[in-house]
Amino acid sequence: MSDKVINNPKPDNKPESKRVKKEKRENPLLNLLFNILIPFLIMTKLSKPEYLGQVYGLVIALAFPFFYGIYDLISSSKVNYFSLIGLASILLTGGIGLLELDKTWMIAKETSIPLLIGIFVFATEKTSKPFVRSMIGQVIDLDKISEHYHEKNLGGVFQKRLTRSSYLLGLTFFVSALLNFILAVVVLQGKPGTPEFVESIGRMTFLSYPVIAVPSMIMVGIIFWYLFKDLEKEVGLDLESVLKQ
Repeated sequence: MSDKVINNPKPDNKPESKRVKKEKRENPLLNLLFNILIPFLIMTKLSKPEYLGQVYGLVIALAFPFFYGIYDLISSSKVNYFSLIGLASILLTGGIGLLELDKTWMIAKETSIPLLIGIFVFATEKTSKPFVRSMIGQVIDLDKISEHYHEKNLGGVFQKRLTRSSYLLGLTFFVSALLNFILAVVVLQGKPGTPEFVESIGRMTFLSYPVIAVPSMIMVGIIFWYLFKDLEKEVGLDLESVLKQ
């Protein structure tokens, strides 16, 4: 009778099933559709006076990425600070457009957000919780990696890579700020409050993906490669073994 109680696996199965429950992954096609393509089409094709007009065209176009961002935050099990920044950026774009502020405000907004993030990345490197470590630590078990490096007396090697990766990531945001500035100056046309201005916002939104997002993702990929390129050779770990479940 006691053996049956000891060997009964039921008490352990319930918490285990909760642990293995997978988080819902974001669909990249839906992301592209709601954040880029639909706003681009509405602002460039439907913001003319004979259709929605510049006010409704701007509001409806920005509603798609805004509510998609809200949905993403609600469906995610963690607060995504980049999503929050994205929502704030959408609200600022809508506010600048609806208040018909000078387009220099839009240029400043497009430039300042990645610039401030880059400064934040550099600043936190001097604190006990560097931004890069917090960001990468959400998907990679950095404590496990550090432990193996210390066992091999190579703790300083990995720490130097983390520090350099932090500065490289900050530099990535600075490059993004420069690209945003150039794109906004070149693409934004017309006076605020006109369909031409709304159309140019749509073009800028569309072009931001190949001109800014793709190069930034490539640079982040290079940073990850640099950080973990010698992981297996130096401490015998492969990247898959340190991914958090």
